[in-house]
Amino acid sequence: MSYFKTAILLAGLTALFMGVGYLIGGSSGAMIALVVAAATNLFAYWNSDRMVLSMYGAQEVDERSAPELVRLVAELAARANLPMPKVYLMDNPQPNAFATGRNPRNAAVAATTGLVQMLSREELAGVIAHELAHIKNHDTLIMTLTATIAGAISMVTQFGMFFGGHRGNNGGPGIVGSLAMMILAPLAAMIVQMAISRTREYSADNLGARICGQPMWLASALVKIDNAAHQIPNMEAERSPATAHMFIINPLSGHGVDNLFSTHPSTENRVRELQRLAGEFGSRGGFPNTQAQAAGSRPRGPWG
Repeated sequence: MSYFKTAILLAGLTALFMGVGYLIGGSSGAMIALVVAAATNLFAYWNSDRMVLSMYGAQEVDERSAPELVRLVAELAARANLPMPKVYLMDNPQPNAFATGRNPRNAAVAATTGLVQMLSREELAGVIAHELAHIKNHDTLIMTLTATIAGAISMVTQFGMFFGGHRGNNGGPGIVGSLAMMILAPLAAMIVQMAISRTREYSADNLGARICGQPMWLASALVKIDNAAHQIPNMEAERSPATAHMFIINPLSGHGVDNLFSTHPSTENRVRELQRLAGEFGSRGGFPNTQAQAAGSRPRGPWG
């Protein structure tokens, strides 16, 4: 159901983009808008991972510079039946993490120094497993596309304000229509983008819990990260709020409820779902992760 909902939301975002282009310039405006979207998406497909890692000053680490973190990522990636992603550290006191990359073979997991220092090994495993779930679900590509289309909609509406506002008598939206479009189209795009993000977070929580084998490790980590995010600013994220949806917890501010303008589900709702999953885990005597399921064996912890 989550993939179906994501597909519907992406289709809606694309339709909105085409509609904005059509309002500005009719059929030709719609085609121009699609060409712009295709070009920006192509650029984002090949370069978004390097751009966001550079934006946060992330430094690649290996077994010599961060042995425990790299080994943990390797163990969990093996359990998820994924290629080993690159591992990055961000020098930031706020505990947080994100995954990026256009596909599992070109993926990276980035964690802040605050995350590594604040969480226990079990909690860190839950967070890393969540990010690996994003990679396995191809969410990193989906979120890049949605952010790019949403940004393109905002850009096109700005063009519409300058070039479409005086065409009310020639089939254009007119000045009133242009003003409404400039306000409502980016707002609608933002709502759809946030809805896609929240849908993918729930899916990554579920699969991440199965990868590490203990839903409550992730639940405990989410509570710690959410509490710290209210107190420790992430200045890089404040300067680039469009990337907030990539993190496991909103790095900008904590929203106590699930609302249309939140980049993430509320932590309370996510913990509740993980608690429900933990109950299923206990009642079934454990559930296999993606790799152990094929072997028909019960998973071990990633360090035992």
